[in-house]
Amino acid sequence: MQGGEKFLKSRVIIEPLVDRFYAWFHTVAPVQASMNLARLQVPLLESYLQSPESHVVASNNPDLRGGYFVNIPEERSDEVRELLDSIRKERAGMLEFAAAVAEAEELLRQNATGFDLTPLYPKLPKALSGLVELAYDTGNQASVRFVEPLAYHSPAYTEERQSVQLSLEPGVERPFILSTPRLPAPDVLELAVPFRHQGLADLFRARIRPTTEAALREALELDDAQAALLPGLLADEPAGSPDRHIDAGGRIRYFGHACLLLQSPGAAILTDPFISADGSHGDRFTYDDLPDHIDLVLITHGHQDHIVLETLLQLRGRVGAVVVPRASRGNLVDPSVGLYLRHLGLPVVEVDDFDEVPFPGGEVVATPFLGEHCDLDIRAKSTYWVRLAGKSVYVGADSSGIDPGLYRYVREHLGTADMAFLGMECDGAPLTWLYRALLTRPVPKKMSGSRKLSGSDAAQAAAIMTEFGAREAYVYAMGEEEWLGHVMATTYDEDTYQLQQIDEFLTWCADRGIPAEHLLNKREWRW
Repeated sequence: MQGGEKFLKSRVIIEPLVDRFYAWFHTVAPVQASMNLARLQVPLLESYLQSPESHVVASNNPDLRGGYFVNIPEERSDEVRELLDSIRKERAGMLEFAAAVAEAEELLRQNATGFDLTPLYPKLPKALSGLVELAYDTGNQASVRFVEPLAYHSPAYTEERQSVQLSLEPGVERPFILSTPRLPAPDVLELAVPFRHQGLADLFRARIRPTTEAALREALELDDAQAALLPGLLADEPAGSPDRHIDAGGRIRYFGHACLLLQSPGAAILTDPFISADGSHGDRFTYDDLPDHIDLVLITHGHQDHIVLETLLQLRGRVGAVVVPRASRGNLVDPSVGLYLRHLGLPVVEVDDFDEVPFPGGEVVATPFLGEHCDLDIRAKSTYWVRLAGKSVYVGADSSGIDPGLYRYVREHLGTADMAFLGMECDGAPLTWLYRALLTRPVPKKMSGSRKLSGSDAAQAAAIMTEFGAREAYVYAMGEEEWLGHVMATTYDEDTYQLQQIDEFLTWCADRGIPAEHLLNKREWRW
């Protein structure tokens, strides 16, 4: 083992896994993870094993991109069968928990008629004992509220599910994260460690601080076979860009999708980090362009393209705090982002609307987020108002302009934004695409299609700008960047409705003398 100082290579990526499925918020948070395992992932594996070839063909059909098909060659189907068998055996507690949730919801549908709920408690499944409360809303609609902190100490959560794969960015699109489990590969370093493992933080800190192979082997608890793959991840020199810090004024860099880096000489703020590790193209900012310390990471909401675990795990040890919107405490479709990230070893600050979070030379204000969640009662979503280096920047994520009056109130409270960043995925996926596992009664296709994961269209974006009086407008790329395909699985062409709506909005801005752009790949602003 060499004793010289080493740094982590630029192209290193991590894929966090739970039972070999790519990990995201709803497959880690215990209640939602149980539902996804029982009602989506297990049936998906069963379907694949009935006809592996049809799944592979569908996975490679551009018209079915983003569908729930397992893209694993038929010759490896025995490994998928072993995975399914192990899940049935080792995750029996999670499968039982998911069945209990569905049973409890049906119990309420049949028996909660506006009268006292106390007699229903003895009828609840034993798997939910001590973990739920039954409650009515003011319209006498009953629901199950989960005591979520306790669920992390129940059979619905075990770190034994967690592992990671470490490798070099392949330069080609990885399999879609919501459907295809990751099997072992010869050039991939497999680690059966929880996501909060300190060795992972030590590894990724080596992007900016030197270490040794021996230190990393000890920190990651590698055996000889694993240690043999470690040198391929390391380099003799650091790869950090010389201009990753600034010494005067302010700067914003667009890293793709909804990821912005806002900087002053004394602070750095990162929004919805989703960052490429491939700097060979020169058309994007990468991990090499991040400052050594990030004061705040702002998470707008819990969708898999905005709270990206493979990026967040690479930032552990470099972040002052992750600012997240507070959830509603126990709603099945609204798990706590704060609890989730704390259990992964990240420092967290939870905010409600108009809470303020100071940082050196500026502040972040949480602002309301409307729409984009299929009309579900989800509170864990926030836009942000960032004051930095003399500018006010509105970070709008996928918030919709369905009620422009909201933005009038925000302007009265906070003033006029110098720059507004908006999401315009205005014809998103239907309700059941992302939330199917959490819906315990059938949803008609027409109903699902009427409730979409949609941001603003041209008229709604224009209404936001009118009420804000913002001086400049910038539209996120909505998954158009090529390095996002494994998460986004979106396909656009010049006739796509979303792009037409963006063009209409840009024309609206031009007619009013408002500088506006549709962002793609990278962009920088200095003042």
